[in-house]
Amino acid sequence: MFGHAPEIPVFPSPLTAPLRLAPLAPMGLALTLIARRLIARHPGLIARLGDYGDARFAIDPTDLPLTLLMHPHPTHTRITLHRRPPEADARIAGPLAGLLGLVHGAYDGDALFFSRDLVIEGDTSAALALRNAIDDAELDLGAEIAGLSGPLRAVLSPLIAAAGRVTGVALTRVEGGMA
Repeated sequence: MFGHAPEIPVFPSPLTAPLRLAPLAPMGLALTLIARRLIARHPGLIARLGDYGDARFAIDPTDLPLTLLMHPHPTHTRITLHRRPPEADARIAGPLAGLLGLVHGAYDGDALFFSRDLVIEGDTSAALALRNAIDDAELDLGAEIAGLSGPLRAVLSPLIAAAGRVTGVALTRVEGGMA
């Protein structure tokens, strides 16, 4: 019925130390700008959320010392970072590699959920609407971020792809199926 959940890489704890000390506001602003660019390039994302277009989603990478609070909007999407999971309509939690793998089509969300690698709390209908919107958009966050780098794109794109191969983390869209 559901695919087997793969072994998901976990972000090494020593590498998270800088995130414990880093100021959250500048990182949140950068993520907000990236999210707004994504929505401008994929306007169907917000429309696909339907009744949940104004929901607040806590995205909680459990192997990082921060949580993203995403409030989607056609023109005013906002992402803020928090040290603890903030109040939200839906919370989606799992290892960063699992969350990125869901976005990039590398992992079967049902398999991750039933294996408890992915936890959904709050309004599960809102979380499902977000998942469906992201699936339909076929996002490639690596390509989007490389696209922001202007002339450095030619260098950054292969570096992102190589980092994905070395770490086993889906940093770009996976063509042809899920793990």
